[in-house]
Amino acid sequence: MAQLEILEFPDPRLRTVAKTVEPAQVTTPEFQALLDDMFETMYEAPGIGLAASQVDVHQRFMVIDVSDDRSQPLVFVNPEILERDGEQVYQEGCLSVPGIFADVTRANSIKVRAIGRDGQPFEMQADGLLAVCIQHEMDHLAGKLFVDYLSPLKREMVRKKLAKRQRQSA
Repeated sequence: MAQLEILEFPDPRLRTVAKTVEPAQVTTPEFQALLDDMFETMYEAPGIGLAASQVDVHQRFMVIDVSDDRSQPLVFVNPEILERDGEQVYQEGCLSVPGIFADVTRANSIKVRAIGRDGQPFEMQADGLLAVCIQHEMDHLAGKLFVDYLSPLKREMVRKKLAKRQRQSA
């Protein structure tokens, strides 16, 4: 397994809309190895979700594990939200926008359909943190970041803060 580079805002590649994954591709050794690498990268970061777009793979899939002990890894290939219910405000962060947190309003409960790691389609209900994480990662697949929910002024402040941090670490 190998850690992958996580793209950081404002990298324009984060705005790429991901392409659909061919279902037959999911069970190939190459795709399975990429999933392993994504989990390793996410856990090491540390994070609870990682979309393929964040590691410069512009295909519609993501990995998530919101458990405290990292024991519930979930894979969503070609995810789509079938139903949304309620509303919640959650303070979100993002591995592509390190060190920045902001309140984002999302659906409280969702029903999602996707293809799992085993190549089989599934549907699931999610609420709370898992629902937030799924919606957040799906935004990445559409070329959208959580900072897009912020006012233009706050978004510019985030961009400048990250640019300054990158200059200082160079």
